[in-house]
Amino acid sequence: MSETKRDEAPLILLAAGGTGGHLFPAEALAGALSKLGARVALVTDHRVASGDWASRFPGEVHTITAGTVTGSGLLSRLKGGFKLLLGVKEAMGLMSRLKPDAVVGFGGYPTVPPVLAASFKRIPTIIHEANAVMGRANRFLAPRVSAIATGFPIAGDAFAEKSVFTGNPVRPPVLIAAGEPYPRLLPKDPVRLLVFGGSQGARIMADVVPGAIEHLPPSLRDRLIITQQARDDDQPRVERIYKALGMNYEVAGFFSDLPHRIAASHLVIGRAGAMTVTELCVIGRPGFLVPLPGALDQDQAKNAELLVAAGGGIAMMQPEFTPNSLAHQLERLLNDPDRLRAMADAAKAIGVSDAASRLAQHVLSLTRAPR
Repeated sequence: MSETKRDEAPLILLAAGGTGGHLFPAEALAGALSKLGARVALVTDHRVASGDWASRFPGEVHTITAGTVTGSGLLSRLKGGFKLLLGVKEAMGLMSRLKPDAVVGFGGYPTVPPVLAASFKRIPTIIHEANAVMGRANRFLAPRVSAIATGFPIAGDAFAEKSVFTGNPVRPPVLIAAGEPYPRLLPKDPVRLLVFGGSQGARIMADVVPGAIEHLPPSLRDRLIITQQARDDDQPRVERIYKALGMNYEVAGFFSDLPHRIAASHLVIGRAGAMTVTELCVIGRPGFLVPLPGALDQDQAKNAELLVAAGGGIAMMQPEFTPNSLAHQLERLLNDPDRLRAMADAAKAIGVSDAASRLAQHVLSLTRAPR
């Protein structure tokens, strides 16, 4: 592509908060837009810009001040409000310099200033809601944006006239893993169990899962191959239990090849974040989900409901998630290969593997619409 053509290509500015649930779909959309000939840039907060994730993004990365007004005390809310206003001012300057053809927000408070600034300047704006229920930042922005894209069918119901269901964009490693068939499981075969909980949820998995494994019948326990994410301070006690039981296990704080490990598993135990549920569906693996408690929007509980309703998973609220209750469920599931395979097929049936392409085409269609 010549320099002239590259300069003429539309510039899409993506705005994302500092968690994987926001950054991964933004990264996937950036790749899809690049394939369609668009230029991309990212605006985020300083947490992302100082990490190695920014070096993988296929475009310029910009930072602005970000703050939230939902703090617990008055002083905290005032500070957050000041940061929000400062972020909007910085974002207005960024819009003037970059002159993007559209701005796409992926949720989280760092997306508020750039999406607001774009709407003030009459630049087409799109927000993407990854969860089954719209988060607070996106609810605030929804009346002000040109369009809303949703990761699950029900998230945009309140703004149906400008909402479109695209699914949640997933990274290329997830699409590669989606091509791997569900691993064979006969009654005497080894059973692969994957356990992870993300940055907010790994501790409960360390507290409950090893105890549940202890409660399983030895005949089943001896067949298990366990891969578990655990925080650094939890790893020693998790490994101590598994070692004492003579388990075949691997425990680590982070797995860079998580999509491949999901594909290699017969059952996944985890939280119910939007991208966890999405990846389980795209890859097609059964999930035992424990929604993160205490969330104001109960977004993870709603995400889990979708997978359960489709027949692809089981959900258990955290107060009921104990070693005894999990052991009971695991014994039933892992001794029923036909049910596990049926759950995997049900999850796969509702997966949207081309969400990045769908969203990219929708974004570009708005750039061609009259301002």
